Amino acid sequence: MMPLYKFPYNSSEVFIGNVPMGADNPVRIQSMTNTDTADTKASVAQCIKIIEAGADFVRLTAQGVKEAENLAAIKKELRKSGFDTPLIADIHFNPAAAETAARIVEKIRINPGNYADKRASFETLKLTDKEYNEELERIHARLLPLINICRDNKTAIRLGINHGSLSDRIMTQYGNTPLGMVASAMEFIKIFRAENFNNLVLSMKSSDTSVMIAATRMLVGEMQREGVSYPLHLGVTEAGNGLEGRVKSVAGIAALLAEGIGDTIRISLTEPPYNEVTAANKLVDYITEGKCGGDFESFIIKTTADFAPALFAGKISDFELDDGRFSKEQLEELRLAILQATGVKITQTEYIACPGCGRTKYDIEGALERVKERTKGFAGLKIAVMGCIVNGPGEMAGADYGYVGAGADKVHIYKGTDLIFKNVPADNAVDKLLEIIERDSEKQ
Repeated sequence: MMPLYKFPYNSSEVFIGNVPMGADNPVRIQSMTNTDTADTKASVAQCIKIIEAGADFVRLTAQGVKEAENLAAIKKELRKSGFDTPLIADIHFNPAAAETAARIVEKIRINPGNYADKRASFETLKLTDKEYNEELERIHARLLPLINICRDNKTAIRLGINHGSLSDRIMTQYGNTPLGMVASAMEFIKIFRAENFNNLVLSMKSSDTSVMIAATRMLVGEMQREGVSYPLHLGVTEAGNGLEGRVKSVAGIAALLAEGIGDTIRISLTEPPYNEVTAANKLVDYITEGKCGGDFESFIIKTTADFAPALFAGKISDFELDDGRFSKEQLEELRLAILQATGVKITQTEYIACPGCGRTKYDIEGALERVKERTKGFAGLKIAVMGCIVNGPGEMAGADYGYVGAGADKVHIYKGTDLIFKNVPADNAVDKLLEIIERDSEKQ
């Protein structure tokens, strides 16, 4: 059995609306809608499903000012229906949307890699010390309006640092590494502290469980050295779906929760978002109370939480499973998935797939299933299926090939970070992906 949850990292308490988080409060659970945020009816209906599944917070994308403004209508309808769950706006690239949403919702998530910087081009950007400091001053000035709005409205901010979407400035100095992620976080923390704004939450996310764990541990150490202790949100980005998605998410999250690190979590799945909440609740129940249900999903979560920390730590290199409730094939599939998710033994194709959100303009759940069916024989390859250009190619860092949403039923096909086929109709996109994989395989 997993050790019960303890609190060696004493995070400060932050209120998200009327919900306290951090300190000795329970681990809070959240998910994110995949509806169009401009569609009030659909978004409200999905928020309600997420809340009724047991979420403490619901996040919605706000890619533009129009979507940010419509958060007010969504919130109004939820409150009229008797739901007071805090809402979070997810922002990329658009300070104006963040400033609009911050007056409406209880929390804003921004990405330091793209809030004040352009999209990373993965090119060297060498700066003198003077130029680097000028960049930090520019970022400070760009953040100041948001800080003031959030202060006036008691809105919390999550600094969501993602592996693969760091700025060129950070990657030139630190690389696309856990150290770079921590450096990005600390730059923003220092700006917020200079403005005496501490209503902050931090996250260090990656589709690579080892990177996510290392970056989070490193951030904890750096914050402790600086004398701050902001609450931490845990999640493995683009974990995929099914058994593999649950195993990858739980492996990374459980390894940190077992150490007493983590105040809120999301199990990210390319499935309906309320499935994320069900799985997350099972993980928290097991970590904190040792409770585990009898269905196979519960067994996946319990087994992954039991073995992943020891595998990451190198204390074991393999294990056996024996449970009469499940077939030998199920148990072996689970064992191999855990070994793969922890990087101990690679026997399968790895899929990096985001859950989709209001930015996604094609059927990503169906696309992932089609990609898996056509490519499952390429053991060791990493194939990314991403909902939109925000998450690709940057946040599919490390993928060999990418299938990235580019608009209404249009897909870009990547080899690494190189765009190979542009605006492919979604109906033909898997064929084009397979074309370049097989072409490259023949060259080897």
